[in-house]
Amino acid sequence: MKTILSFDIGGTNIRAGLFNEKSNKPIYQKKVKTSGQNRTPLENIIALIDEIQTDHPQLDAISLAVPGNVDDKKGIIIQAPNVGGWKNIPLRQIIQDRFNITPSIENDASMAAYGEWKHGAGKNHQYIFYMTISTGIGAAVIDDGHLITGFRGLGTEKGHMTILDGGPVCSCGKRGHLEALASGPGIAAYVHKKMAEGVPTSLPDDSKPTAELIASAAKNGDQLSIDAFQMAGYYLGVGIANYLHIFNPSCIILGGGVSFSGNILMEPLMASLKEHVISQEYLKEVEITPAQLGDDAGLIGAFQWSMDHL
Repeated sequence: MKTILSFDIGGTNIRAGLFNEKSNKPIYQKKVKTSGQNRTPLENIIALIDEIQTDHPQLDAISLAVPGNVDDKKGIIIQAPNVGGWKNIPLRQIIQDRFNITPSIENDASMAAYGEWKHGAGKNHQYIFYMTISTGIGAAVIDDGHLITGFRGLGTEKGHMTILDGGPVCSCGKRGHLEALASGPGIAAYVHKKMAEGVPTSLPDDSKPTAELIASAAKNGDQLSIDAFQMAGYYLGVGIANYLHIFNPSCIILGGGVSFSGNILMEPLMASLKEHVISQEYLKEVEITPAQLGDDAGLIGAFQWSMDHL
């Protein structure tokens, strides 16, 4: 029976899951801080593999879902700003040299989409657009049963589509990206700016509220918070309309903490989406659904990707 060790690597935590080919439920799972225990992120990954392999020496594959720009052909992390400043890290070669296993290295949003397609909200579709709206915005496309990543695997940064030229600064340093306008920090930055300008709000004057607190205030009628989610929903609708024109999916899957804000986000999103598609035919018979796998999407996707490519 084949055994696969998969990782979902984030800016805060590294999650590892050990799977066998019989089930998409991990037989063992562990989470550590990405830069914790006085180790670098890379040292924490290697330590986790060492620890798990001690009890499970027969690993058939190692699969890693990583954030940022990934050259999946060469297994190189081009840039992952939220993971200890990772830049040009030959992760595949490092792990192969250490453990004599050639790992798969793929973008985290791509692996979450793959997991949702195989085992979650997209099981009945072959044309999927997946988007996670959280600290950042990541997205991926399954087209006719194929994960689309591009020539070098770099075609995964769909949160970095320029939506508003000259708009707010994104986490990547560029301006006006979808992530800067509609992610959790993007929503929070909008509210902080308006509070500094003196816009009235029920939020405390000395606070720096998170998107979660802003969502709560919006549901309680705070107009500034409502405006922030109206803005985020509007720009998400613009972005998703663009992706519908390019990829024509039959299923749109929305995940990530911000996506769970409810109608305060979904109503402006849907209104904007309907406004910006060039034809309502793009929405005909399209299922728009929440993600089902939660925090396990990346782990499950990375496991299944390895299973399908062994």
